[in-house]
Amino acid sequence: MNPRTVRESVAGPAGRIECAVDRTAAAPRGLALVCHPHPQFGGTLDNKVVQTAARAFLQLGWASVRFNFRGVGGSEGTWAEGAGEVEDAMAVLLSWRARPEFSALPYCLAGFSFGAFVAAEVAHRMADGAKPRRIVLIGPSTEKQSVPAVPADTVVIQGESDDVVPLAATLDWARPQNLPVIVFPGVGHFFHGQLALLKSVIVRELHDLDAV
Repeated sequence: MNPRTVRESVAGPAGRIECAVDRTAAAPRGLALVCHPHPQFGGTLDNKVVQTAARAFLQLGWASVRFNFRGVGGSEGTWAEGAGEVEDAMAVLLSWRARPEFSALPYCLAGFSFGAFVAAEVAHRMADGAKPRRIVLIGPSTEKQSVPAVPADTVVIQGESDDVVPLAATLDWARPQNLPVIVFPGVGHFFHGQLALLKSVIVRELHDLDAV
């Protein structure tokens, strides 16, 4: 994906967690954690939508960390009904943010499908003063998971013809929050043939990411 992508593992609540770190050519402006789709349905850190989100952050000058939930790829442990997977994401985020190169930098959270639920849940659990700069949710799992409310500047992207997460479910979740949803007309859950557009929309929506 990127000649500066490095794979390593960090300690997690169920054992080692495999990570892929996509580094910028220059000093990073921030760190983005990108969460993959449901681990019981083939989701991995190499998912194309997840990689596309990571590329968008790289274009903005932000390093990104993708990781495999417990029991996926090189990550230890077994499926833990979602609660354990949120703990995995928390562990990865805290581990990388503790490193000197990232400790003073802002961070973002992003996720696709089940991973979007995890990203939103991690943001919800972070204490005031330690919240993410921005959140990007792609095809969030609003029908099968209880996705918490998110900040008003959260980027939510959904395919009109999503056959995994109905658009209506995401609109029902977003409506009480007065939260805009960017809809890709005629596009399914996996954004087939639209990954370049997905990347450009993420970059466009985060154009002011470095603004304080």
